[in-house]
Parts: sequence; structure tokens; C-alpha cells
Amino acid sequence: MTTAATEQLPRWDLTNVYSGLEADDFMAAFRQAQSELAGLEAFVQEHAVGRLDAPPDDAAPAAAILEELLGRLNALLRLYGTLEAYVYAFVTTDSYNQLAARRMSEIEQLELRLKKVRVRLEAWVGSLAPVLERVCERSPAAREHQAVLAEMADQSRYLMPPPLEDLAAELQLSGGGVMWKLQGNVTSKLKAPMERDGRTQMLPMTVIRNLATDPDEGVRRRAYEAELQAWAAAAEPVAFALNGVKGAAIALARWRGRDGVLHAALDHSRIDRPTLEALLESMRDSFPVFRRYLQAKAGRLGKARLPWWDLFAPVGRVQPTYRWEEATEYIVRQFATFDGELADFAREAFAGRWIDAEPRDGKRGGAFCMGVPGVEQSRILANFDGSFDQMVTLAHELGHGFHGRCQRGLPLLRRGSPMPLAETASIFCETIVFQAALSEAPPEARVFILENQLMGACQVVVDIYSRYLFESELVGRRAGAELSVEELCAMMLDAQRRSYGEGLDPEHLHPYMWVLKPHYYYPDLHFYNYPYAFGLLFGLGVYAIYQREGAAFVPRYKALLRGTGEGKAAELAARFGIDIRSREFWDASLAVVAGQVEQYCALED
Repeated sequence: MTTAATEQLPRWDLTNVYSGLEADDFMAAFRQAQSELAGLEAFVQEHAVGRLDAPPDDAAPAAAILEELLGRLNALLRLYGTLEAYVYAFVTTDSYNQLAARRMSEIEQLELRLKKVRVRLEAWVGSLAPVLERVCERSPAAREHQAVLAEMADQSRYLMPPPLEDLAAELQLSGGGVMWKLQGNVTSKLKAPMERDGRTQMLPMTVIRNLATDPDEGVRRRAYEAELQAWAAAAEPVAFALNGVKGAAIALARWRGRDGVLHAALDHSRIDRPTLEALLESMRDSFPVFRRYLQAKAGRLGKARLPWWDLFAPVGRVQPTYRWEEATEYIVRQFATFDGELADFAREAFAGRWIDAEPRDGKRGGAFCMGVPGVEQSRILANFDGSFDQMVTLAHELGHGFHGRCQRGLPLLRRGSPMPLAETASIFCETIVFQAALSEAPPEARVFILENQLMGACQVVVDIYSRYLFESELVGRRAGAELSVEELCAMMLDAQRRSYGEGLDPEHLHPYMWVLKPHYYYPDLHFYNYPYAFGLLFGLGVYAIYQREGAAFVPRYKALLRGTGEGKAAELAARFGIDIRSREFWDASLAVVAGQVEQYCALED
């Protein structure tokens, strides 16, 4: 019999993008990107695009230059983004593919040069700030990009002189960029011995981590122990990578005149400190609610407190699993209750094999969605195991893809959504599937459905807070010295104890979460933790508006998604009457979760 665990799962189809990493169409596109980039570099040099001593008196010449420059840059970003996504699809599904690794290195050389062009553009736009409105009046392209240009002008004050920015970009290729690759390569190739089905097997970490949801506690505990043993063996080189990435980030923030690494992250997210503080305060004050959930779960499992290996344990007498076809049909059916366009998008993704669902050796764990701008499609990586959680993960990633679909046709410079708002559509799609599953479930299955939802919310609020605490301490201490494996593990355990509190068994936590989470290693992206909590709670708030307004909400929702690349988060939220600087909004979203905890605690197994 075919089961969720044994069926043949899809791998993504990339043939409509290029024919192969050595194929003529790929190589021709790569040469075209090189040629267009060289032309853009020459244009920037010819017209002295960069920091000016004073803004020009006449806006017309600048408008003409900007008109040409924006057109060229958007075209190049479309081509570069397609090449990068294509190569990344190979890198993330087969860490043993040496050709893919070489191609990614070649792509990164293009990225380096492109980054230098963008730095000069940003510095130039900053110099044009006093006359930018007049420039936009004379250039249709500039008018279309006015919000993007305003942000460039604002952020230009944090640029170093051009030679230093060039040096920083070049050093990143052999510094932070390599450290990020090291963490990804080491963790994706890592295997561990584990006893399963009466024999010891060497299993990849993607498989071992998926066993955290196994119904058998013995399997979960052995998987946890095997995982810790494997991470411990890999921890030392990965610790060097983490020290390298954060050390570079601290130095660059200082040289750019930033008030620390978090300052840069907030600007990148397009939120301010009052917004972050309001969010964090609400999260902290919700911990008793989540600890009550964790204690109730421990009781269902016959324990006083949960050890880490039971954090994702299924509960309830009915624990549904899904074959791939069942999961995809369910998602499409539920999406259709919200909007036909969303359902059609999901059908297109499934039928077009945009999803790589099979867990396997050499493939990265977790899930993500990436845009492929040249074909206006997405590609989704998943590690599907037939669980309800994995079905919800599919819905989440399809939400990211639909966000991209709503931005179809926009120039690439106008599609750059900040991290917090990038989670809006994904959380919304998760919520559609969860609400449907809960409403349709028989009484004996409601515990399982609520458990799954609360397990996810606990991760996004409580665990994310622990990651924020860990990274805050990491950045603070790394400024003075490198940190050892032992110090990093102690910091992680302290952050987990402060966040989970009496909700978990303090003797059985996870000291190596810093090894396995790629979010800590992105050289240009730091504090990639609070955006998830923002996304969950903002998405729940937006879903509550949908529940009040019904079908009339759908066009406004799509307009919100289309516009997330332009403007600050507070301005976009205000369109829905939401004040994200106020605790009231965040508390209201967390009250939804508190209500789910009440239901969970009241239900019998």
C-alpha cells in the first residue's frame, strides 16, 4: 500500500527556466547578464553616478540619467534573479553537486559587481534628495519608483565612502558569504546513526529532524539524542562561521555609523524601535499562556514537564496523515473558499511541479519559497512527510508564492518586501487551512488540530523570542571576543530557559539550535527572528479583518500584497486601520491564540 512515507514525492521541474547548468540557454543568459552588467557599469561611470558634493541646480539631466538607469537595472535584476534562483535550486537540493557550487560562485561574482552599482545609485539618490521631487516630475520611471528612491535617499547616510563599500562587498565573498555556505554545506551533508526498525541506520538530518513528530516516544527520543550527537560533532567549524558572520556585521555597522547590528536589521525590515518594543513586550507577556499550553500537553503525555523531544509530539487519538495528492487537493479546496485566484495559483504550482517535496540526502532541511522572475513563477522547497504540519507548511509556502503572483508585472526594484510583511500572505494561507481543518474535524480530532496550531504559534512566539535573546547576547559579546562552542551552547540554553520557563523540562533542552538554523548565518540579514512573530500576529490581525468584512476584503488584501515593496510597514498597516506601534494590536492577535489554548485545555483526548 502507498503511504505518505513511501509514495514517490515530486521534485521540482526547472526545464521551463533553463535546460541545465551547462546548457546553451543557461550559458547564453549568463553571458547576457555579464554584458548588461558591463554596460550598466560603464553608464554609471560615464555619468558620474555616486555621491555628489552638492545637489544639481537643474533636475532635467539627473532625470534623464535616472530614467535610463532604472530601466537598465530592473532588466538586469530580472535576468540575474532568474539565474540565481535556477542555480540555487540545484545547490539546496544536492549539496554534493560541484557544478552547481561552481555556478553559484560565478553568480556571486555578478552579485558583487551589481552591489557596487546599487551602492553608487543609492549614494547618488541621497545627493539628489533636495531636488528628488523635481527629478521625479521629469522622469516617468522615477515617478513610478518614488517610494523606492525615497528609501534609498534615507538609507544613503549609512554608506561608507565608495572604496570602502567596494572593499566590504568583495571581502564578503570570501568572508561572510563563505561562512554562510559552510554552515549550509556542513549541516545538509550531516548524517547520524540511529536505531530504527530493529537496526542502526545512518540517516540524514532532514529525516532525523522529521522524526520529532513521530507518534512513538522512543523514536522521538532516539532521534533527539542522535541529532544532538551529530550537531556536537559539527559544532566547532560552524561556531567559527558564526563568529565570522557576526564579527563582520558588528564592524560594518560601526563603520557605517549605525547604532549596532539591530539598527540595520530594523531599517531592513522597515520598522522602528517602538514597533519592535511593542511586539516584544506583548510576546513576553503572553508566555504564561504558552506555558499553560505546554504544561497541558505534558499532562496529555503523562509527564510533569515536556522534554525537548516531546515538544513536537503529536497528541490526540486521531492523528491524520496525508498522501501527497490528498494534501494538495485539500489545500486547493480550502484556498477556493477565500478566493478563486488563490486556488488557481495553487493548482498551477502543483500541476507545474514547482515544488520539491522529497526529503533526501544532500537536501537542505526546512522549507522556503523563491521567485523565478524570468518566468514569473515560484519554486518551493519542502520536506513532506505526510503530517498535518507539513500540509500546513505547504500552504504557508504557497502563500509566499501567491504574494509574488500579486506583484507580477512590477519592476524588480518595487518588489522588495520587508521581512515582517513578507510573512503576511504565508500566515494568512496557513490560517485558512487551519480554520477549515478545525471546523471540519470530528470531536476526537480537534485536540490534534489545535495542538498543531498551538505548536506552531509557540515556535513563532516563544522559540523566536529565545532566538532574539540569543542573537542579542551573541552580538553584544562578539564585539569583545570570539565565542566558543561551550559559550554558544550555554547562551542558547539560557535563552530557552528564559523563554520557555516552566513550560519545558530544563534538563532536556536543545543547546545546538544555533548550529542548525541558517538564519544566524546570512551575512546581510541579521536578527532574522522577530519578523516571524510580526508576520504571525500581523497575519492573524489581517485575517480577523477578513472575517469581519468577507469578500469585500479580498481586493484590499491583494493590493496590500502588491504594495509591500514600497513604504514602511507602519504606513502599509495604517491602510487597514492597524497601529503596529501600539501594544493593543499585538495583544489582540495574541488573544486569539489564548482562546485556542482555552479550547485545547478544555477538550478531552
